[in-house]
Amino acid sequence: MKKILALVSFLLVAAACTNQPSMNTGTNSNAKMTAAKTAAPSEADMIVKEKAAWETLKKKDYAAFGDMLASDYIEVTDEGNFDKAGIVADVKDFIPTDIALSDWKMLPIDNDAVILTYSVTVKATYKGKDIPPGPYRAAAAWVNRDGKWLAFYYQQTPVKPMPPPPAASPSKPEKAPATPLAKPAETGSDPIANEKIVWDTFKTKNYDAFAAVLDPAFVELESTGVYDKAGAVKSVEGFDATKFELSEWKSARLDNDAALVTYLVKPSDPKWDTERHTSIWANRNGKWVALLHVGTPIAKPAAK
Repeated sequence: MKKILALVSFLLVAAACTNQPSMNTGTNSNAKMTAAKTAAPSEADMIVKEKAAWETLKKKDYAAFGDMLASDYIEVTDEGNFDKAGIVADVKDFIPTDIALSDWKMLPIDNDAVILTYSVTVKATYKGKDIPPGPYRAAAAWVNRDGKWLAFYYQQTPVKPMPPPPAASPSKPEKAPATPLAKPAETGSDPIANEKIVWDTFKTKNYDAFAAVLDPAFVELESTGVYDKAGAVKSVEGFDATKFELSEWKSARLDNDAALVTYLVKPSDPKWDTERHTSIWANRNGKWVALLHVGTPIAKPAAK
């Protein structure tokens, strides 16, 4: 059921599973990236656009909804990645009666792309059945294509209680590393390669290197909380990245200086959630850094 709300918003990731990483160049979207530069939009203006997309769904104006989406629109949900055509078709079964959006924050990428984060609660049905009202933590990206702002990406994650901390165990002195930590590879314009560099820093517990590839304004949305750069770095201390398998890599470009990567994270322990993760990377003065990361637990099969 958590998929449903994600499908209705308007900014989401279209992604088909692939065995090998590949940059999604699109057909006509790259050409539109060369649109004339304009002044950066205001947060108020972008909030108006985001709310307007939700209003098209309340009015069942699906043509207007589709007109607000980029041709390479991407939505990441708990059940998969969806493109523009898939979302426009699916929202016809989504009937909202009350939508509450709050806690807005805009993170500029450049003059032609922005990220919005906010909270969502909704009263709605999907195919005649009530859906969980939330709250949800949501992230959306908008891009300027040929002078028109269009929704490019959407993802949400349900708000869950923070799990209790693990039981304390007798402390043991840590062993000094036998050799200095190796310097990680340099990030670049390929977001898949960048994301793999991040996971390598987790495996080597090189948290300084992880921090170095995060923008100062970095934001992470998880079901258990919202993290800034410092919080994200602290949250991965002690995280054993070797117990997770990464697959279904897909990427897409917002514009020449920003790119998105989405992938599946499957734990070795079946008691843990399998999740769909997405990051947005941007070129900052010649260095590619992460601006946003979102993790969404996938829907588990219903009990028979």
